Parts: sequence; structure tokens; C-alpha cells
Amino acid sequence: MQRRFLLSAGAAAGASGLLSACRIRKAGDNAGGSGPQVRWRMATSWPHSLDTIFGGAQTISRRVKELSGGSFQIEPYAAGELVPGLEVLDAVQNGSVECGHTSSYYYVGKNPALAFGTAVPFGLTAQQQNAWLYDGGGNDAINGLYADFGVISFPAGNTGAQMGGWFKRELSGLASLRGLKMRIPGLGGKVMASLGVNVQVLPGGEIYLALDRGAIDAAEWTGPYDDEKLGLPRAARFYYYPGWWEPGPTLAALVNQQAWRRLPDDYKAMFSTACYEANLAMLSRYESLNGAALERLVSGGTQLQFYGDTILNAAREATDQLFADSARSNGDFRRVYTQWSEFRQQIWSWNRINQLSYDSFSFGQPN
Repeated sequence: MQRRFLLSAGAAAGASGLLSACRIRKAGDNAGGSGPQVRWRMATSWPHSLDTIFGGAQTISRRVKELSGGSFQIEPYAAGELVPGLEVLDAVQNGSVECGHTSSYYYVGKNPALAFGTAVPFGLTAQQQNAWLYDGGGNDAINGLYADFGVISFPAGNTGAQMGGWFKRELSGLASLRGLKMRIPGLGGKVMASLGVNVQVLPGGEIYLALDRGAIDAAEWTGPYDDEKLGLPRAARFYYYPGWWEPGPTLAALVNQQAWRRLPDDYKAMFSTACYEANLAMLSRYESLNGAALERLVSGGTQLQFYGDTILNAAREATDQLFADSARSNGDFRRVYTQWSEFRQQIWSWNRINQLSYDSFSFGQPN
């Protein structure tokens, strides 16, 4: 995909504040590593309390510092400390910060194809998503979109398959979705809207109060470990599965192109490596923690509920229609969706043989 990878003159002028803020000094001006001293700020979409997801930003920060011997340092900030959690892309684009840690699908209002950078309904698992991004041309496709914003994206975290959200009332079929106020972002939100849900998009730190006080009737976040930390089990009783809209969502580290170009090549390699490590570390941590957290929730009175085939089939049909409509109306969406669909068909055909057959047999056996 051919895209503009140079900032326009106006955008470059707007980034001048960033270039002055990105402090690079010669070695010897400060104690530490042998390279030039670089100090960046990273805005994130996450509260401090979520040690796993905010931990992705901390992993990047820690690793670039270690790899550079302290010469390259990044300070991560929680949502709201520098900019609101859903405005990280804007901050990186305009140069308020050098980099950010966020989810691409928060910005589907700017370009709906950005959803593929995180997850789309009935899409790829975490392992499949990584395969697409790293080896199937996916990250190149996503960076083709981000080029219009003067930003570069790196996969930098994955939560694994998510749960389907917390509901104050038990669902009784499709009709019970109509009129519900639910926090759910991305294309999953658009699908839910087509099923009659009144969709809200809130950053993580605002979900509990909205759900507890009745401003919303339902909400999804990630999975048992984070949901427990946010207090969602205290605000709602019914915990639905599966999270069909996010089977393997990727989090992104966004970097302003002007700041990136100013980095020495070895620092670029350090940052890329740190993002790669953050991606693997976050997925591993969620997979390790969610099982025990789910046991605690169920012991505490949470009621697990399966969405049921009626809702899932309706959601799948609505998803297919959304993909078709978006591909017709948006050239960017069509290009990414076409490439993504070809990859999905190939890897699903393979995983039906090697993965699904194993899972279907093994998961059905007693522990």
C-alpha cells in the first residue's frame, strides 16, 4: 500500500514543539550510557491500577533504558495525566508527546480500517494476529494508515481472547439487547449498535463509576484479572462470554515520525525490540493470571453466562454486513480488509487441522 510517509509542511511545523522537547545531548553531558541522551514522554490510554496493560508501557520504558545503558529513557504517563485516554493518537500526531501506548480501534472515527490494528469481531486469535502483523504484512498495512497522521505503529501488547462483558441484567435473547447502554469500542461497538445497543466509548478508568451508578447497563474491558481490578464485579453480576469482538487484540506503541527520524539507528532497534518484548510479555502475563482471577470472581458470586447461538449468529451476520458496507464505502478499509481476509482464510484452514482438532479433543477431557 502506497502512502504518504512524509509530514506535510503544516504538520511538520506543528511538530516543532516536539522536536524541541525531544532532548538529545552529546555523550558526556550526562552520566549513563555512551550514546546521546534522549528523553521521551509516552502518553497511554490506561490507568496506573491496571498493572498488566499499563505494564506494557512500563516494559518498553524499562527495556530501552536497560538496552541503552540509561541513555535512552521514556517516561510513561497514565490516562489523564498528560492527555485523556482516548486522545493518545492526537497527542502523538501533534507532537505533544513523542510516543504513546494505546489501542488502534479507539480511533475508528478517524479511519475505520484502524480497527484491524487491534482486533475486529470474529477475527484473529492472539497467535494469528501476531502472525499477520509480523509475518503477513499486517503491520505494514496498518502503518500505511498511520502515515496520514505522521505516526509509526509497533505491536506492543496483547490481552489474549477477552470476555464478553458485564451486564446488570441477565440477557434473554436478541430482544434484550435493544436499548441497553453498553461500553464497547471499535467495530464490536458498531455491531452491537446494529443489534440495538446504545453504544458508549469510555476509557478504562471511567467504566466502574458509569456502570455502578447506572449511567451504563453493561460494559466490557479485557478479562477477569483486569475486570476484577477495575471493580466491575461489584457493579454488575452477570459475566458473559465469549468476547467475540476481541479474540486476540493487539495494543500499539505509536511514535511521531519526526521524533523517530531523529533517533539514532541503534535506539530505533532498541525501541522495536522493547515493543516486541512487551507484546509477548503482556500476553503471557494475562494468560497466567486470568484463570485464577476467574475462579475468585465465581467464588464471589459472579454468574458466568454464555451469549448463546442466537446472539452469536446475529452478531456474525451483522459483522459480515459491516465488513461489506465498510469495504464499499472506504478505500482504506477495502485494501486492508482484502489483505487481512486472504491471510485469515489461509491461517484458519491450517489451524482447523493442527489447532482446532487438538483443542476440541483436549479441552473436552477431564483435568
